[in-house]
Amino acid sequence: MSYKITLSKKYKQNYKKANSKDRILIDKIVEKLANDEILEPKYKDHALKGNYIGFRECHIKPDLLLIYRKNNDILELYLASLGNHNNTF
Repeated sequence: MSYKITLSKKYKQNYKKANSKDRILIDKIVEKLANDEILEPKYKDHALKGNYIGFRECHIKPDLLLIYRKNNDILELYLASLGNHNNTF
């Protein structure tokens, strides 16, 4: 089962700012998520709370976070934000 990937404007902007080495890691994680694979524990994938209920966060690197949401009804992977702790929320 493969999810259709939808990108937010904020995600697109931050992806463009990422260096090529980070983009390789980002693409690898996004591919795993789109293929409904479970991420390794080192990525610290977890559900968010408060205003971000329904979203998840994973640590691509210690200070490179990906915020995303999966909609299982329509098989959509929505990539909401990418960046460090200061600019992802």
